Amino acid sequence: MVIGVDIGTSSTKGVLVDRDSGAVVRTAVREHTVSRPRPGHVEMDPRVWWAEFTGITAELLRTGGSNGAVGAVGVSGMGPCVALTGGGEPGTEEPLRPAILYGVDTRATAQIAALGEELGERAVLDRCGSLLSTQAVGPKLAWVAEHEPDIAARAKRLYLPSSWLVSRLTGEYVLDHHSASQSVPLYDSRELEWYEPWAQRVAPWLDLPPLRWPGDVAGTVTATAARETGLAAGTPVITGTIDAWSEAVSVGAQRQGDLMIMYGTTMFLIATTERRLTMPSLWSTVGAYEGTRNLAGGMATSGAVTEWLRGLFGGPAHAELLAEASRSGPGAGGLLMLPYFAGERTPIADPLARGVIAGLTLEHTRGDLYRAALEATAHGVRHNIAAMRDADARLERIVAVGGGTQGGLWTQIVSDVTGIEQEIPSVTIGACYGAALLAAGAIGAPDVALWNPVREIRVPDSALRERYDELHRGYLDLYPATKPVVHGLSAG
Repeated sequence: MVIGVDIGTSSTKGVLVDRDSGAVVRTAVREHTVSRPRPGHVEMDPRVWWAEFTGITAELLRTGGSNGAVGAVGVSGMGPCVALTGGGEPGTEEPLRPAILYGVDTRATAQIAALGEELGERAVLDRCGSLLSTQAVGPKLAWVAEHEPDIAARAKRLYLPSSWLVSRLTGEYVLDHHSASQSVPLYDSRELEWYEPWAQRVAPWLDLPPLRWPGDVAGTVTATAARETGLAAGTPVITGTIDAWSEAVSVGAQRQGDLMIMYGTTMFLIATTERRLTMPSLWSTVGAYEGTRNLAGGMATSGAVTEWLRGLFGGPAHAELLAEASRSGPGAGGLLMLPYFAGERTPIADPLARGVIAGLTLEHTRGDLYRAALEATAHGVRHNIAAMRDADARLERIVAVGGGTQGGLWTQIVSDVTGIEQEIPSVTIGACYGAALLAAGAIGAPDVALWNPVREIRVPDSALRERYDELHRGYLDLYPATKPVVHGLSAG
């Protein structure tokens, strides 16, 4: 068997999987919340990541089999994040401050602008594949240097959730190439190595980790980690990667022409391309496998908005809200929403964007609002897909994954709004399953088609195309029309 564990935005999930068949033997989940100490600041204590990992492995092994039956361990996590330590032996370090999370944390807008002007936006795009944005690591490191100089003076190592787990498990300080390619402007995505001139400019105080590929074995479980986790000492641990790329692995969506759509707290899209493509409004990265290239987009919220609405409604069951949204029908009773409740990543790259609900009347119901939120994310997906096609990406096979694929309504709305078919695989548990598959690959050669065959195909309703085309034009018009107002509100 193999174990895969993923550190997500709202929970940590683990899975015990039969290496040969891909059958899920057991799952375990630990819910958590992020900290929002100030507007635009989103953080989490890395010590929680390890505590949840140890609890999950203990549960999986207690209920699923002995530790000796686990042949390898896979890890993944949200990212790119910035967790800093002051040195010491890897695996024993303590974080100097809470980790700054990925693009949902928008604190570094001033540093994005300053670095972009100094380094040159065109030069950054050419070398790194992506522009500086709220998703990038470099501006957040610059923010720490400017606002917390005492932390920067002591910081020596940079961790993401996956590499933090690897360090605790193996005592090795490594990072995967894909995560590094999102650490703009520290990594040269053409040469596949750290770009020392810009790394020294942004964070000369950091010792950057050696680079591996996500499926490479980073090390083996130490005796200390074995006591804390229940895993056998000497068990191989892969390097791991960022959760969305692990999700793409979980459904075999890393072949040229594949597009993965991840339905979760945020929405993520990853296209695997024939060559390195760059587009200012998207992220160009190296893939989860050596030799692959990706063009990616990410929305700052998706499931986060529906969960927020559910809380406002008093916490009814998701199934109840989905039924009401289904009865609301296409167009949500005349509502149109912009899902920019935490700013937006791609393709508009605007951390000051805010959510907008247009068309409200006293007659609207919570089902209408819930439907409007689902349709808003679908319009966001369509916006990103259009940007990918503008960049010359070839999209031939679309695969949906993540918790939001359950129930069917959300994926159907996305197909109806975008006009695309989506494959729904048998296992949609997500990144932890991809981490397990990468771990299985380190000790064998798993068959992805056997592990996770297609369960159903979501086909768009052609009768709704004209209606949703009209609504999408309104969606595209709504952002520039409201931008001056919401920028003023967000600044105030």
